[in-house]
Amino acid sequence: MQKAGVVHVVYGGGKGTLTLSQATDGVPGVPEAGDQYSHALAVYDADLDGCSDLVVGSPYEDIGTTPDAGGVQVIYGSTSGLNAGSKAVKEIYQGSDKPLGGTAEADDWVGYAVAAGKTSGGTPYLLIGAPGESIGTVDDAGSFYYVSGTAQTVVGINQDTETGGAVAGVAEQDDRFGSALAATPTHFAVGTPGEALGTATFAGGVGWFSHTLTSGYPKPLGGLGQDQDTVGGDAEVGDQFGTALAMVPYRPSGATSTTESLLAVGVPGEDGLTTIDAGAVQVFRLTAAGTFTETAWISQNTADVDGAGEAGDLFGKRLAAVNTSPNTTSTGTTTRLAIGVPGEETTEEFPDEGGVHIVPLVGAPGASDVSIDPAFGVPSAPAPRMFTGLALDATSSLLYVGVPYGPSEGRAVYGFPWNVASGGAPTQTFKPGEGGIPAGGIAFGTTTR
Repeated sequence: MQKAGVVHVVYGGGKGTLTLSQATDGVPGVPEAGDQYSHALAVYDADLDGCSDLVVGSPYEDIGTTPDAGGVQVIYGSTSGLNAGSKAVKEIYQGSDKPLGGTAEADDWVGYAVAAGKTSGGTPYLLIGAPGESIGTVDDAGSFYYVSGTAQTVVGINQDTETGGAVAGVAEQDDRFGSALAATPTHFAVGTPGEALGTATFAGGVGWFSHTLTSGYPKPLGGLGQDQDTVGGDAEVGDQFGTALAMVPYRPSGATSTTESLLAVGVPGEDGLTTIDAGAVQVFRLTAAGTFTETAWISQNTADVDGAGEAGDLFGKRLAAVNTSPNTTSTGTTTRLAIGVPGEETTEEFPDEGGVHIVPLVGAPGASDVSIDPAFGVPSAPAPRMFTGLALDATSSLLYVGVPYGPSEGRAVYGFPWNVASGGAPTQTFKPGEGGIPAGGIAFGTTTR
C-alpha cells in the first residue's frame, strides 16, 4: 500500500530491532494507501511503569467512512519491548464514544503533530494536533488535545475555547492551529502557521501555555506574532511564523531551579530584502510568570552564521533543540538548536539539496555555528531535491538527520554529536538492510524520533 506507513524501532544497547505497522499483530487497523502511519512520533512513559511508550500519529487515517479524519495510537513498552507486554495498544481518535469525543470529520488530520513528556510535577502528558479541525462553520481553524495523567484525561482546545484564560487568537479559516507542537516540563507551545494578522494572510502565530490545570484545562499564557511591538519582523503574507517549533528548559544565571523555557519558532516564509522565502528563526525566553522576551533573530544573514539567505531556502522549516544539562545554568554549549534548510543549494547543479545548521540557543548565534549538508558531513552524494533538513530529532547526545531522498546509497538516518564540527561525520547510521532493519521500503527516515 503506497504511503501506508511503518515504524522501524532500533533498541539501544544492541538489543535488536522491531518493525511496527497496522499489519503487525496487536496493532489495530489495517494498512491503507495514504494513511501515513508514523507521520508524527513521540516517546514518553504514559503509564509511569518505567518503560518508554511510543505515540504514533496517522493524520490521514480514515475513521469508518470518513476520509483523513486521523488518529493516534499509544503502543506500550514493557521489559520485553514495545507491543510485547500485557497492555493493549490504545487508540485515540474522534467519536461520541471514543477518547477524543465529538465527531470524526473529513480532513481533521488528528495526529498531524504530537508531543509528549512529563510535567515538572511528574505527570505524564500528551499533545495531539488536529490542524484541519473545523470550528463550527469555520473550516480548517484547527485544534489540539491535551491528554493528562495515567488516566489519560482528554480536553480539546481551540482558539475560541475558554480555559480559565483566553487562548491567543480567534478561530478563523485556514489558521491550522495545532500544526506544530513543542513542550518542556513547564510550558508548551502550539503553532498556527495560517494565522492572518490584519490583512497579512498566513502570517502565522504561536500560542503558549502552562501545564498547570484549571478545571482540567492547561493555562494559556499568551501569544506570539510579528504584529507585536516586542517581536521582531513585520507580519507579512506567507511568513508562516510557527510552522516549526522547538523548546528546551532554561535556567538563567543565579536561578536555583529550572522553571523557564526557550522557544524557537521557525518562520520559513520570511523574506529578505530581495529574497523570497529565505526563512528565519526567532528565539523567545518564556518565564513561569507568563512573560516573554525575544532573545535572538537567526537567519543566514545573521553575523557569522554560515551561508547567505537565498530565495526558497526555507530556513527554519524544521527545528530540533536540546538542553544537555537542564539543572545547571544554561549556556551556548548546553543549549543547541538544529535548523533545517531544505531549500538550500550549495551549487546550481543541486537545487534543494538542503542542509542543517546547528547554533547555540544562548549567546550570539554565530559564535559556534555549524553547517552540515550532503557530501559535507552527511554521507551521501548531493543531488537535486534531497530536501535535507526536513527530518530532524534531538536526544541529549545526538542530533538525528533523516535523509529519505536522493541517491539510494545515502538514504538513511544519521546521528551527529551536538558538538560536531562543520562538515563533521555522524557517529551513528541507520540504513535499510543493515543492523537488522529490513531492506527495501520507500522514504526511510521521513520522520525520526
